[in-house]
Order: sequence, then C-alpha cells, then structure tokens
Amino acid sequence: MQQASPDRADRIDYPSSAAFLAIHLACFAAIFTGVTWRAAVLGIALYVLRIFAIGAGYHRYFSHRAFRTSRAFQFILGFLAQTSAQRGVLWWAAHHRRHHKYSDTEQDVHSPILRSFLYAHVGWILVPRNEPTDLETVRDLAQYKELVWLDRNQYLAAAILAFITWLIAGLPGLVVGFCWSTVAVWHATFSINSLGHLLGRRRYVTGDHSRNNWLLALITMGEGWHNNHHAYQASVRQGFRWWEYDFTYYLLRALSWCRVVWDLHAPPKAVVNREQRLGRIVIDRAARQLALSFPINTIANQTLEALSRAPGWAEVRSRFLSARQQAEAFWNEFDLPQIPSLDEVRAYARARLAQTPSLDEIAVRARERLLELVHSRLVEAASS
Repeated sequence: MQQASPDRADRIDYPSSAAFLAIHLACFAAIFTGVTWRAAVLGIALYVLRIFAIGAGYHRYFSHRAFRTSRAFQFILGFLAQTSAQRGVLWWAAHHRRHHKYSDTEQDVHSPILRSFLYAHVGWILVPRNEPTDLETVRDLAQYKELVWLDRNQYLAAAILAFITWLIAGLPGLVVGFCWSTVAVWHATFSINSLGHLLGRRRYVTGDHSRNNWLLALITMGEGWHNNHHAYQASVRQGFRWWEYDFTYYLLRALSWCRVVWDLHAPPKAVVNREQRLGRIVIDRAARQLALSFPINTIANQTLEALSRAPGWAEVRSRFLSARQQAEAFWNEFDLPQIPSLDEVRAYARARLAQTPSLDEIAVRARERLLELVHSRLVEAASS
C-alpha cells in the first residue's frame, strides 16, 4: 500500500519535544553515575510494573473495558500507567480507540503502512495536533473527576516516581532506575504501533495489518498478540492459544481471585476458532486491502492495450468515459483475460488471507473494488 505524503500538520515540533529527547540523553549520564545493583534492580522492577500498568490499565481497561474494577483501583491503574510519562490516561485511551476505529486507514494516527515506520513508532506523539485529549471519545471515563485530574496533570506521576528513585538509590537510581526503564517502556509500547503492524503472522482477517509477534509479546507481557487483539478487542486475554504467553492476563487473573478485578471478558470460541462471520466494515477493509495488492497499473495498461486493438475502439472509448460510476456494469460486457475473474480473485484471497467464513464476501467486494480501481486508471489514460 502506498504511503501517504507528509502533511504540514504532521510535522514534529522539536522544541516542544525537548523533554522527550532529554530523557533519552539522560540515559548516557550512567557513564558518570555508574550502575549500581540497587539501581539495576529498581529499573527492572519499574519496567515490569509499568509495562503491566500500561497493558492492564491504559490498554485493556481504559481503552477497551475488558474487565471491571473498583473506582479506587481504577485510579491506581491510571496513576501507575502515567508514571510511564505517556501522557494522560484519557489522552491514551482516546487515541487508542481512534486507532481501532480507523486502523491502517488514512485516519489512523500511527499506521506504519500509510506513514513511515519512524512516524508510526514515535513521530506522531511529537506532533502538536495530536496533543489535545478528545473527551468525546472517552465520555465513559471523563465522568470520573479523578481521572480528568490525572489527565490534566499528565507528568505529575512520572515526576513523583523520578524523585522516589533518587531517594532510594541516588543518582544511579534516577538515571538507571527511572530514565533507563522509562525509555525501555516507551519503545516497547511504541513497537506495538509500528512493528506490530509490520512483522509477524496474521491468524485472523481484521481488515488491517495487525500481526502476532512472539518477541513483542515477551517484552510487553502479552501485548504482542496484536492480530488476536484486533480480532476481538474486548478480550482481557490477548494470547488466545494456551502457548501464547500473556503475563498481563495472568496477573489480572490473580487479582480476580482476590476480587480486586472481576468480569474478565473472554473471546467467544467462534472468534478463536475463526468460525464467526465478519462485520461489514471489516469485510470492506479486507476487500480494499486485497484489491490494492493486485498490480493495478499493469492490469490497466494491458487492458487498455487490448481494448485499443479491438474493432470500434472509438465507440468503446466513448462509452468507457461515460461509465465512470458503473465500472462493474461496463466490464460485464467484455471478456478480457487481463481482468481477474471472481474465481481468480477468490483463489487469490484464499492464498493470502486467513481462514474465515466471510471469504466469499471479501472476494466479491474485492473484485468490485479492483474493477473500480482499474476503471479509474483507464479513464485517466483514455482522457489524455
């Protein structure tokens, strides 16, 4: 899929990104402070704690409401997640919900398919137009005053944690315990947005490029089963198979035994076994994705060449230009081997997509979309 051209509104504001860059540079201060065992243990512990808080809090609870909990523990999850310095809880949830709504389309704020890898990984966070919190998208969360307060004081929790690391282990604690673990948490989390749509396997048809990646699952405590998650977003468990380790889920299960959390949502068996029919939006997205994977320009050029050699080309060209909105009806009148038949598109889909009961629907819609794209290219060529 062709990447979108950069927009002025997508440009990174480097002066306002000074703090983000400073934390990265501060990691090199370990050359002067040294790395003590206490600071190293502190850094590892804070990495695990905050990766869990992001996966269980920001993602599975606040973004998807995959389980229920008390108002007090809800605040604790939000506070712990904000010690990662990934902006506020409402900001995070609002952007993530928007990502799922428009995944890998032009309106997805961090798609590595339509934008660059670097922009999807971290650049979008540093763009000024992505700074506001869309409260309309998180109205269910914005009703809690304490969460609104947390969101307005986005970096207070991180500042408190940085001070605590200094109290516990001095400057090595601040540099190694806080800065190193913060940068590690950042890039582990960001990798789900970037690498999670580029590297790995797609077990489910989701209408986007989300993938399962065992290494990302390991470093993010289960978040790397990203294709599973896109197949059923409300699941508290992202590792659908027994061998797909999901340590965030294991800890949530343990908390459920203590009644700290409850109503953990599980994916239906029909979804897990790829037996559930897909919704219209997913079918349309999967069909568009499939259609765009054909060599459209090559098909259009070969078709135009074949049509131009046919008798009565002038009349065909005239009808062709007048059929802008009736691509399928136009092509039904012609038998051209250059245009893939429905059976060929169906076979193409079967070879490229995961198993789904909706394969035929995707193939039909993909051929319609392919005809529209080829027709559009030919109209441009015939008009010139």
